[in-house]
Amino acid sequence: MKIIEAMKELKRLNVKADDLRKKVAQYCADLDFETPAYPDQGRQVKEWIQSHSDTVKEMLRLRVAIQRTNIATQVAIGLGGKSVTKTLAEWIHRRRDLAKMEQAMWQSLGDRGLKEGVAATTTGGTREVKIRRYFDAQERDEKTALYRDEPSVIDGTLEVVNAVTDLIES
Repeated sequence: MKIIEAMKELKRLNVKADDLRKKVAQYCADLDFETPAYPDQGRQVKEWIQSHSDTVKEMLRLRVAIQRTNIATQVAIGLGGKSVTKTLAEWIHRRRDLAKMEQAMWQSLGDRGLKEGVAATTTGGTREVKIRRYFDAQERDEKTALYRDEPSVIDGTLEVVNAVTDLIES
């Protein structure tokens, strides 16, 4: 089974589990004068509960297999003209929020609204005022663009990797 197949199966199983919970909630009890919806409704409810338990166990098995695969599988992605190799798990975390955090850091570098010009001194004279920047503006712009684009580059690569990588199930 490929990673993408396991992910799709997890979605299907989640829908199935939700459906089973709704059925159990609807048919787990009735009033004694009502006609049961199923010939042996008690047995049917027990079967749904067992089916739900089996479904949850399968979901756990698939989730752990996906995690195992994500930890063990190395993937190289081209970023900023360089090939960077990380595990699938690391790329997922980069995609989730870490690349955005890096981008936010580089975007925080700026002039802070400070203005250059001429300022009055306490002695009544004037003085030319310049901004001191403790960063390289070109590097800031390059890094901001790099980290802004990183999630979409990761997405494109992971779509392919998830379609061709076999799940590690044990």
